[in-house]
Amino acid sequence: MSFANLKRNRGSIDNLVKAAEAVGGSQNNKSFADDRIWKPTVDKSNNGYAVIRFLPANEGSDLPWNRYWDHGFKGPTGRWYIEKSLTSIGQNDPVGELNSKLWNTGLESDKGKARTQKRRLHYVSNILVVNDPGNPGNDGKVFIYQYGKKIFDKIMDAMQPEFADEDALNPFDFWDGANFKLKIRDVEGYRNYDKSEFDKQSPLSSDDSYLEEVYNKMHKLEEFTDPKSYKTYDELKKKLVSVLGEEAMGGALSMNDEVKLGNSTPPPAMKQTTAEVLDDAIPDFNETAETTSTKKKDEDDTMSYFANLVNED
Repeated sequence: MSFANLKRNRGSIDNLVKAAEAVGGSQNNKSFADDRIWKPTVDKSNNGYAVIRFLPANEGSDLPWNRYWDHGFKGPTGRWYIEKSLTSIGQNDPVGELNSKLWNTGLESDKGKARTQKRRLHYVSNILVVNDPGNPGNDGKVFIYQYGKKIFDKIMDAMQPEFADEDALNPFDFWDGANFKLKIRDVEGYRNYDKSEFDKQSPLSSDDSYLEEVYNKMHKLEEFTDPKSYKTYDELKKKLVSVLGEEAMGGALSMNDEVKLGNSTPPPAMKQTTAEVLDDAIPDFNETAETTSTKKKDEDDTMSYFANLVNED
């Protein structure tokens, strides 16, 4: 839609909430030097602060965010595996399949490997950097911001307030949105975003010409789930072998003839693969440390799912 249509047809929060819930909310081949992507600056103590503004969906897009999964880990060969997961586009992924087989052995050592190789969820949105104390040159510029479930949950909380004295807020609205104060702390060696919060509702600007300028600078987010930007199943399997070593891969995958190294055809996808359930159940330490009790519950939930699969057979 054009900027004029955006202002005239400002979407309801309900549509965003429904879309988020539909994909389970409560990519890419670009280099790590992609200057479209903003990253907050942290100090030596791994603490940081910035103020950003989430921007609306751009023309041709239904939602102001996109999401994808990836894997990032170092293998015994010393090489890294950093690739987008094919589960992002509804296809089976060799790492997810390997992880489910490692988990199913029942060995704690294999579960540990699966945890280090789990898929990571990323959301991407357009933002305007309002205040970046660590890099003032970013102030006033439009970027893509990549963030995780912790921050997405805060967005959902703003759109669905818990208490009666709180008004629903559409964080992506130019006029009725709010700045987001990003507060990063180091908690037990992990980045923690718990203290991040939205400011009071306020228009980004009263100058429509400025808002339209910002709008026209927004980036397309569709590429993060464009199948053309993903490697094929066979390409990813070959990369996985080079990172883990053929011996380690062969030993794990031989438990299922459908995914032996020589098979060039990925098995048909289920409605929800065991790999997806496994990766969602394993705690994600990228944003906040989990307690031992939480980890135990996640593992129990995962094993219950596998048990149900057996019963269905």
